[in-house]
Amino acid sequence: MTLFTSFVNNKLRKSSSISVGQLSQALELTSQEDTTREEHKILSGIVSFGNTDIRAVMHPRIDISAIDETMTYPEVLAFIQENGYSRVPVYQDNIDNITGIIYAKDLLPYLNEKDFDWKRIKRKAFFVPDNKKLDDLLAEFQQKKIHLAIVVDEYGGTLGVVTLEDVIEEIVGEISDEYDAEDAFYTKLDENNFLFDGKTSLKDFYRVLAVPEDVEEHFEKIRGESETLAGFLLELIEAFPEKKQVIPFENYTFTIEDIDKKRIKQLKVTIK
Repeated sequence: MTLFTSFVNNKLRKSSSISVGQLSQALELTSQEDTTREEHKILSGIVSFGNTDIRAVMHPRIDISAIDETMTYPEVLAFIQENGYSRVPVYQDNIDNITGIIYAKDLLPYLNEKDFDWKRIKRKAFFVPDNKKLDDLLAEFQQKKIHLAIVVDEYGGTLGVVTLEDVIEEIVGEISDEYDAEDAFYTKLDENNFLFDGKTSLKDFYRVLAVPEDVEEHFEKIRGESETLAGFLLELIEAFPEKKQVIPFENYTFTIEDIDKKRIKQLKVTIK
């Protein structure tokens, strides 16, 4: 593994890019005895990194916490303190019209002021299309020295946000950032039963339940464009489920526990 890591580091120092073909070949030649499971996952992440779209790692629109331009300065301070984000999008009228980003650190010199015009220290928002590849986004993050991007569709509508931590996580595995609640998306009931939020990413689902790679491939074939557990189930049954409906797949049974309008909010997963 040390030799392989040195090979990658040397390549990256000598060239701005290393081909996926080279990495794939090196990964195939690297035996399990030479690498730990985590090291192998990192190498696999490098191989797939350039082919992954932003949509696969972004935080969806429904999870965006943003500041309305009509909010007063005390309201903005309270919002940032309550939510704990260091960078917050600012919008006018609705979330599709994001006008900038507020950095919490930029407010520090004005904490003792009662009526500060906070909008004058907004920073320019960085917008990216949802089909941009992660390697291109990482390069832009590095070039612009920023950590947050607003993901938009072809019509300019807001789809979600993506952070530098989200991008790096695709290579090195799970790391924590301010947009991640510490595994708050699931509850372990017992050894074989878990409660998951419907919006749990499939990546997190695979990780928590240690889904075998061959079974993970079956999930991937079904999921289509969906990135969440709820989206996967909709693809699987090709209909919207009813509350308490039981859906079997592979070694798992999914029971719909809570529905909000046309959204699967919570489901129970039973390992057979």
